[in-house]
Amino acid sequence: MRVTLLGPVGAEAGDGTPVDIGGARLRMLLARLALDPGRAVPATALVDGLWGAEPPADAANALQSLVSRLRKVLRAEDVALDSGPGGYRLDVAREDVDVCRFERLAAEGRAELTAGRDAGAAAILAEALGLWRGQALSDVLDAPFAQAPATRLEDLRLEAAEDRFEAEIRLGGHDRVLADLKEAAARHPLRERLAGLWIRALCAADRQSDALAVYEEVRAALADQLGVDPSAELQEIHLAALRGELGPPPAPADHLPVRLTSFVGRDDELKLIAELLAGARLVTLVGPGGAGKTRLATEVATRHPAHARGRVWFVPLAGVRDPGDLPGAVFAALELWDLGLSHAGDPMRRPADALARVVETLGAGEAVLVLDNCEHLVDAAAELTNTLLRRVPTLRVLATSREALAIDGETLCPLGPLSVPEGTPTVSQAAEAGAIRLFVDRAVAVRPDFRLDESTVDDVAQICRRLDGMPLALELAAARLRSMTVAQISQRLDDRFRLLTSGSRTALPRQRTLRAVVEWSWDLLDDAERVLARRLSVFGGGAEVEAVESVCADDDLPVEDILYVLGSLVEKSIVDATAGEHGEPRYRMLETIRAYAAERLDEAGERERLRKAYHRYYAQLAERLEPMLRTADQLVAISRYDVEHGNIVTALRQAIDADDVDMAMHLFGGTFWYWLIKGDSERVESFVAEVLTFGDRLEDDFAAAFRAMREITTMVPGVGDPVAVRSLIDDCVRTDAYHRFAGLAIGLPMLAFFSQDKKLAHREVERALSSEDPWARAAGSWAHSFVLTDDGDPDGAEQARDRAYEGFLALGDRWGTAMALGMKASDISMSGDHEAALALYRRGLALALELGSQDDVIQQRWRLATEYARAGDLDTATREMFEAERYATEKGNAQLAVMVLVGKADLLCRAGRVDEAREVAIRFREKMALVAAPGMFGEEFGGYIDTEIALAAGDPDAAARGAAVVVKSTAERGDIADLGRIVEVCGLIRFRQGHPETAVRLLGAAKLLRGRLDLGEPGIRDLIGELRERFGEERYEALLVQDAGLSRADLMSWILREVGA
Repeated sequence: MRVTLLGPVGAEAGDGTPVDIGGARLRMLLARLALDPGRAVPATALVDGLWGAEPPADAANALQSLVSRLRKVLRAEDVALDSGPGGYRLDVAREDVDVCRFERLAAEGRAELTAGRDAGAAAILAEALGLWRGQALSDVLDAPFAQAPATRLEDLRLEAAEDRFEAEIRLGGHDRVLADLKEAAARHPLRERLAGLWIRALCAADRQSDALAVYEEVRAALADQLGVDPSAELQEIHLAALRGELGPPPAPADHLPVRLTSFVGRDDELKLIAELLAGARLVTLVGPGGAGKTRLATEVATRHPAHARGRVWFVPLAGVRDPGDLPGAVFAALELWDLGLSHAGDPMRRPADALARVVETLGAGEAVLVLDNCEHLVDAAAELTNTLLRRVPTLRVLATSREALAIDGETLCPLGPLSVPEGTPTVSQAAEAGAIRLFVDRAVAVRPDFRLDESTVDDVAQICRRLDGMPLALELAAARLRSMTVAQISQRLDDRFRLLTSGSRTALPRQRTLRAVVEWSWDLLDDAERVLARRLSVFGGGAEVEAVESVCADDDLPVEDILYVLGSLVEKSIVDATAGEHGEPRYRMLETIRAYAAERLDEAGERERLRKAYHRYYAQLAERLEPMLRTADQLVAISRYDVEHGNIVTALRQAIDADDVDMAMHLFGGTFWYWLIKGDSERVESFVAEVLTFGDRLEDDFAAAFRAMREITTMVPGVGDPVAVRSLIDDCVRTDAYHRFAGLAIGLPMLAFFSQDKKLAHREVERALSSEDPWARAAGSWAHSFVLTDDGDPDGAEQARDRAYEGFLALGDRWGTAMALGMKASDISMSGDHEAALALYRRGLALALELGSQDDVIQQRWRLATEYARAGDLDTATREMFEAERYATEKGNAQLAVMVLVGKADLLCRAGRVDEAREVAIRFREKMALVAAPGMFGEEFGGYIDTEIALAAGDPDAAARGAAVVVKSTAERGDIADLGRIVEVCGLIRFRQGHPETAVRLLGAAKLLRGRLDLGEPGIRDLIGELRERFGEERYEALLVQDAGLSRADLMSWILREVGA
């Protein structure tokens, strides 16, 4: 959490979401503690700081009450407010308080200014001043403690501003600060340093008369108000202005290429390289072709202080073929043609003393030499750079290359793609990504009417993603907008080398087409590098060295050579190496290089052999990992699946398309349970349908298992054909599929239960419970709890849940443990023990987050939010529901995003915000119409929202109509738990309609269905209390059990008649 004091007091969560601190006194307390972050503030100091000379009668208790309230807010953000003998301590880092960060940056900026590093000073001070959002502590200045630190901070702010003005004027950036200087001088007319800076800036802008007028105004003000003359320093500035010594500086010579386009998307890299160049004499930007190395180096050079003095030179090497021509290229770049050294022959070749002239020119002061495109002359470039750096102590070299120069003192700056948005971004989210900003900038240049909006954002994001965020490729794609729409470009990226051929006619030949960019790099590879590079193209998601060795090695490329050749490809920017999850480097190609390499693989006739090896490796990997998903090594397995997911999906897709039944079975069977844990239901449904189309060619047990799994993943509980379900389950038993596929220990009992075949459900539960596999026994206990709940045996269900929990916990299966925790929490919640339920829900959520399980994270957070609401903490409930909604949206899970709206409406109704709840109800129905879910669920949940809104609005008749829809749906599905819940609500409705006896009878019916009443729901708990008071204990109990003798069928018939369902 970050605390902001440089303006109104506030706080932000780690993701930037504002934190609602509360009233003025709480903000005062937070501000006082944050001024001393991480240090204890005595209680006496807090009392004095908050109340001054008029503390409340019981100041200690008043302070403790404030601390408790603030703790509650901070706890939700995982921030501690500790107490001890020394007082109270806010446990946040100094860098997380803007005041502390400002003070650090202001000090660093002044140190840079003192050292003469003006560019660094200007950047740091601008960052420091950018933290301010108004007057410090502006909304708590009434607090006795606030005035002194606010005044001190304002003084520091003014000093930092003056330091920034000084840095900018030295850099020739007077035009950037004139307006700010004028405003600051007007606010502080007697501040002489500020006046001197303003005079200097006006003179630099060629406004000498205005500068002299400013001096006279300041002199008069000092005399009138203070009775003093200007200081000696200000008088010296005045004399310099009179002599014309402060006039506009001459325009420096610009030896850099003309910048014809705006610079977009590399702000962080600009800052990093400037810092590197300040500390190192040789910085090399390394990266693949088209990454924008030249443009970035040019921009860095433009902003270097030496550029303002005309001491930056750019040496283009792309056109230099002979290493012997390299000194001549530098000579030409320094424009030393007038030295009488020309001779016949190649104009790039110069006599031996050319290097001496270069050294003399570069050594005349601080200088920067940009050596652009060194990769094809890397040895000669390294030798020349080493020589120049040794002979010219004041020289710094900024090189660009596809591989390092590899000499002493070199600092590498790898340059990768621009940032690309993940998932399905909104327009505002997309606009923050560097790749999209660049594409849009270049698109507007060729199509002024182009806009990034709802109609274009998906295609633009797709283009940027498919082109790896590489600047040159994006610029070539944007150029196509002259003749194509953005959608047409997006749809043709599979043929990218034909598509992207519209580069600038003035660009170098190798930068005019995408193919030429890649060919330039490919031609620099040796034979072994080309063999491995083309074979690496089979890896759709990158790979670790073990996979590369397994798939790519053969007699021509021995396995022992793979790692060394990989290293060479990394050094030449053909392959990117990143830190892997398990400490091993992970190697991947940019998509464009991979597409080119794939063409070379086809030319070599190696594709079929490489593809089979690729499939075989990932099938074996998946089958090795799959059993680990139900053990304590679950996170290790999931981490490996996560990393290799792209390759596994690619291999499975290729196997299905190639009609390779055996490989498809191994890949899908080895990955299904991972997808189930991760909540990737859409992928499961899609692939299981495709794999099952192989029909009789599938192994019998595989076909039986996944026909059953398909049924359970698509089945609506309570709606299905019991005969068909029994046949599916019997097939799994007949083929022994349940021995091979452990997940059937849950799948078969729940499939039977959802089809309302209780006898079959009990049979399959017993089968799981009698298994030799402890995981299957835990799974069977979990399923058993559902069956026992449906039987009206809450005690037996609780015991089954406990056995499931203990079994999963002993095995280390976080997924099963989280499921069991959720069920235990729900059961405890009904007893009214909210603290215990919340603790269990929080544990379940933590496990789901560890697993990265989409469905479970959202559902656990939704349940947690609801439990907070039931406990009366609507603020925390709202925050948790917001997180659930945000997570669902980020993950693109449309179904769960819609379901979160049900919880959101519930919270709004509890808070009495009925109009907002009605808006959510409209959104729910609109979105429900767009997601792939059975229509009855839309009606059921819509009815539930309508019921809550009507109750909150005081309209029990409308609530009864909504509840009837829910009762009908849950009864048809045979979902006794959900039916019991809505029947309780019907009791509340009847009571509000003036029918208390019917209300008691409905509560009794709900208790018969579920075995207990929900004492954790405030409305139901209050209803029970009112009914007990109205009828008396004995009469209430008699009414409650009046239907105990009815069969379930008769009981449900009465409920349906009573509610009109």
